[in-house]
Amino acid sequence: MTRNGGDLVTESLAALGATTVFGLPGQHALGTFDALRRSGLEYVGLRVENNAGFAADAFARVTGTVTPLLVSTGPGALMTLAALQEAAAASAPVLGISSQVPTAGLGGGRKGYLHELTDQKASFRDVVKSVHTVRSASQIPSAIAAAWESALTAPYGPTWVEIPQDVLLAETTVPPVTALSASPRPPLPRPELVEEAARLLSGAQRPAILAGGGVVRAGAAPELLALAEKANAAVATTFGGKGAFPWEHPLSLQSWIEDRHTTDFLEEADVLLVVGSGLGELSSNYHTFRPRGRVIQIEADLGKLESNVPALALHADARPALEALLEAVGERPDETAAKAVSEVLSKVAERIGSQDLGLEQRVLASVRAALPDDAVSCWDMTILAYWAWSAFDAREPNTMHSAQGAGGLGYGYPAALGAAAADRSKPVLAVSGDGGAMYSIAELATARQLDLKVTWLIVDDGGYGILREYMNDAFGQATATELARPDFVKLAESFGVPAVRTTVEDLEADLAKALAAPGPNVVVLPALLRMFAPTHGDHGDHGDHGE
Repeated sequence: MTRNGGDLVTESLAALGATTVFGLPGQHALGTFDALRRSGLEYVGLRVENNAGFAADAFARVTGTVTPLLVSTGPGALMTLAALQEAAAASAPVLGISSQVPTAGLGGGRKGYLHELTDQKASFRDVVKSVHTVRSASQIPSAIAAAWESALTAPYGPTWVEIPQDVLLAETTVPPVTALSASPRPPLPRPELVEEAARLLSGAQRPAILAGGGVVRAGAAPELLALAEKANAAVATTFGGKGAFPWEHPLSLQSWIEDRHTTDFLEEADVLLVVGSGLGELSSNYHTFRPRGRVIQIEADLGKLESNVPALALHADARPALEALLEAVGERPDETAAKAVSEVLSKVAERIGSQDLGLEQRVLASVRAALPDDAVSCWDMTILAYWAWSAFDAREPNTMHSAQGAGGLGYGYPAALGAAAADRSKPVLAVSGDGGAMYSIAELATARQLDLKVTWLIVDDGGYGILREYMNDAFGQATATELARPDFVKLAESFGVPAVRTTVEDLEADLAKALAAPGPNVVVLPALLRMFAPTHGDHGDHGDHGE
């Protein structure tokens, strides 16, 4: 059998532990895609490169493993940038592998090759963690291993490898790749910092914890629970940290971090432990958060340490840091902590209850009731998702995913396809608005072709709903937010995907039936949902690109 550079790509990925690759073929990348035929890798092909990137992102989040994304040169590569930005923001280890123009054209931009860019890798440097350019077949295994290790080095994130067309196609004498090593070590906390953090927590009168996505990625939910109970500390989770702490636990502040009552409570803590969060825009209630006590920050991303709030900073992965703290912190009996948490949640409920938002709460409750506890849900940038960030009980860690990191539209459905490819035994829910859904309609063909068990809930309000609200609030009227759209039920059926138009009253039953059915389904809910009023003192922007 004749082997080429493409075989070195697939062999390298398999040697590093990959089982599934996502992507879309193109002329320069045919050497890689032909090699897939000779490999044991499962290929999940989507219809748009950006959607393939979102699918790879979700697969990486759900499995915690590096996920390859295979695309072609120029337009194909550039189409992945929005998805890679989200992977970077969410610390999802996606390994992009693109083709390049033939070696003779690298770096010149003057040869006139199809898809040629003057400097393709320059387009990715500001988005991914590292870029690796291959110029000969012998470099392929090491370049892919280096990119793999970079993707799994804290903080996790996307990386990029580009390989010229001629290198992929040329017959190679390089022996088959049988073993590659890529073993990054998580950053461990320094002992003196753990000792000081434990001293502060043990002596605190009103300790609190804000848990972010780093807890979920590290698989540190059990350690977080044990530490919170030992220190009797109230716990709030960021939107990226959904599911990191039990929703109904007496110490759970849940995820109402855009609520001023929650912000005030965290500000008043005499010791606040922030773990796995950089306290960015959303997690800091739009930079209005002003803690008055001591802050301890545990963060694997060195650049996020003290980037927004002064702190005792531990550069460490969440799990080993929480393990060390759990061992060092003394028992702190406190019968008032749970009562204080209950009072905050009562204030939140009273505020939401005063805004005539029963419809929104009923819709979200129906989704929660229909969705199995261990099923993954993937949410687009839509009003129901903004509600879910604050109000949805993600009953298990790593089961709720959205695009709040970079905030681009179109994440929900292709991400759900990626999650379904990771575990075909469970249903996956995707939630979109009608505007965001139009980014992903082509992927109904992917779902049908691969028979992926994804139920797509489309909330149809006739436009970009959240932008409509922002513009009406700011300017008194909305512009460019109203959309013509198809009959989503008939459109889904034309792809061979069963679909139903539901009502608020029937939503729970229709969703449950769809989730229990084999293969893909679509549920369309015509409804005009409203966002709850902000309490952080400004315009209440939930992201500058939403639907």
